[in-house]
Amino acid sequence: MSKSHMTVALPPHSDGVNVCLAELLQYKNQAVRWLPPAHSIWSQLNGLHQSRHKGRGMNFSEVRPYQAGDDIRAIDWRVTARTGKTHTKLFTEEREQPVMLLIDISGSMQFGSQLMLKSVQAAHFASLLSWLAVSEQDRIGAVIYNGISVTECKPTARQQGPLHIINKLIEAQNNALSHLGEPQPVNFADALKRLHYLCSKGSEIVIISDFNQLSLNDKRRLTQLRQHNRIQFVQVHDPLEQGQTQFRGYEHVADKEQSAWLNFSSKKTRDSLSQQYQQHQSFVAEIAKSLAIPLHYLSAAEPLLQQLRARGIK
Repeated sequence: MSKSHMTVALPPHSDGVNVCLAELLQYKNQAVRWLPPAHSIWSQLNGLHQSRHKGRGMNFSEVRPYQAGDDIRAIDWRVTARTGKTHTKLFTEEREQPVMLLIDISGSMQFGSQLMLKSVQAAHFASLLSWLAVSEQDRIGAVIYNGISVTECKPTARQQGPLHIINKLIEAQNNALSHLGEPQPVNFADALKRLHYLCSKGSEIVIISDFNQLSLNDKRRLTQLRQHNRIQFVQVHDPLEQGQTQFRGYEHVADKEQSAWLNFSSKKTRDSLSQQYQQHQSFVAEIAKSLAIPLHYLSAAEPLLQQLRARGIK
């Protein structure tokens, strides 16, 4: 990762490549400061105002004899038939809701041309979302995908949830960096499969990725997830992927399929990168639109909080 044209400062404790506990713990205090009472995590991301319990389910509590004024739609006909007396079901509002993150820090996410790797930005955003979730008294869980393995963090309440995810993120990032350039035995579809198995109905799902491995074959799994949950896409990108760079000269680039030297002095090279990025962007946007999944964007070239403040999220 080149830092020769860095114009903004890295967040505290961050070197832009590795991930440490201190740099992710800083978002705990940010979550408390950002979260207004009675606003959900999505109201902060989308700038919307919605009920704290919008979309929450009702949990069965008990059965008791019917009383005047009870909703007849809640009558338990099985118990009524068995006892010969009318009984009704009681429900309590579900206060805790699972928030599930799919955090992609695989090979293509181990890239950054200016400030930090895309994987590091993904880890920062995942930490913020985790602390926001527990501030709302929700359970937070995650599936962490680094191309080498898939790590599952079951939904957990209070600060144990974010801390578990943060520690697993640090391990997964270290593992990914130590295997750069090697074949990746696990693909994005495997991570989606594990997310599907781990999610309970009514979960809030955020998928943080560059979606470089997203394919049309994944639509079926996403459709299944979308039936009983709310999903958000957060796409992490880097300016160089769009051909945006002040660097003029040759740079070696490589992925698992090929290796080449690119001449960034050539406008043709920069335009070609921009065209490839736009094609990929259109593909991701089309899948998101077809499944009614909101799509958000984060840059790896600017600190997370700076980007969110610029969008009016304070």
